[in-house]
Amino acid sequence: MVESGIGGLDGPILARFHDDSGVGDNPPVEDSCGAGRNTVAVRILIVDDEPAIADMVMYALSTEGYAPEWVGLARDALNRLAAADGAEFALVVLDVGLPDGSGFDVCRELRRHSDVPVIFLTARADEVDRIVGLELGADDYVAKPFSPRELASRVRAILRRARPAPAPAGVVALEPARFRHDPDGARVAYHGVWLSLTRYEYRLLATLVDRPGRVFSRAQLMEQVWHDAEESLERTVDAHVKTLRAKLRAVSDCDDPIETHRGLGYSLRT
Repeated sequence: MVESGIGGLDGPILARFHDDSGVGDNPPVEDSCGAGRNTVAVRILIVDDEPAIADMVMYALSTEGYAPEWVGLARDALNRLAAADGAEFALVVLDVGLPDGSGFDVCRELRRHSDVPVIFLTARADEVDRIVGLELGADDYVAKPFSPRELASRVRAILRRARPAPAPAGVVALEPARFRHDPDGARVAYHGVWLSLTRYEYRLLATLVDRPGRVFSRAQLMEQVWHDAEESLERTVDAHVKTLRAKLRAVSDCDDPIETHRGLGYSLRT
């Protein structure tokens, strides 16, 4: 499997991406037993060049009530995700190694236009690869060989939390000259400027903004933001704090509102 760049994917394909192509209008509807099965089929795109693995994943997801679709190439994946056919994919299961490029490159291009959840599949379980995948914005990382039922369970869990429970209405103002948090709109303003944040950057900053002065350990932030700390890496917290600081500095470089407590964690300066 080739891990080279895709090349030539920033033309008409990416131009057709939806700006808001996260989870669609028909998320999983839980039955009375809370099993998370769907009354309306949710489309999931599987990107893997191995037909046997793709068939296995498609069968597992189909039995859970989802509507999986399969492509084997990076370019085909971006074409399908960019197609303005009015039916969005709720999640992408993406192999890292594809014949015409790297799944990392696909995710990188996808994140320029979409926040759709991504689960990486890979034959490599190196820590560096996991960190790269998570820092690119992936929601989970599954090493081959894997259990189809476990993968289906992870898909179900990600779709459940892709749209969190509604927060109380209204905008929370904290130190008006600095931050404003709009829970309903899932956005945060800094010095009057609404920030362009990824899903995890928003959750991380909102956690700190809602409790200024409180020191959160990395493990606590993993639990608050990623919800599955045992499956993630604490180093990804540091990486997301770094990108958050860069975005805050782009608005105002007067101070660093995120304080590092060595050996403890992070807090929002009061």
